[in-house]
Amino acid sequence: DVQLQASGGGLVQAGGSLRLSCVVSGLSFDDYAIGWFRQAPGKEREGVSCIRKSDGSTDYRDSLKGRFTISSDYAKNTVYLQMNSLEPEDTAVYYCAASSSRFGCISWQHIARHFDMDYRGKGTLVTVSS
Repeated sequence: DVQLQASGGGLVQAGGSLRLSCVVSGLSFDDYAIGWFRQAPGKEREGVSCIRKSDGSTDYRDSLKGRFTISSDYAKNTVYLQMNSLEPEDTAVYYCAASSSRFGCISWQHIARHFDMDYRGKGTLVTVSS
């Protein structure tokens, strides 16, 4: 039974930081890219970031580069998303998900936009106040 459990969301002031965690069970990191997407009320779903163990690749939404960092601790079956310099526009529910796409993280934006991941967990709410 595959599970992706996201946590770490909360309320933070603009300029602050949060670290999200995604604990993964029931699948092999060798076969899946793990990533984050977000959805804010009334807005389109957005791919945030992705990491793939098999080739060491990562991907970020262009507008988030330099503020967000994805990392992993495979021994703990966990993928992290460090979010710095948060802005009110980052307010959304953040989800972690897994994809077996052969294109890996390169296709993460497409996967998120079209909801085309193999597995996804329940989200964690991030609220950034101005």
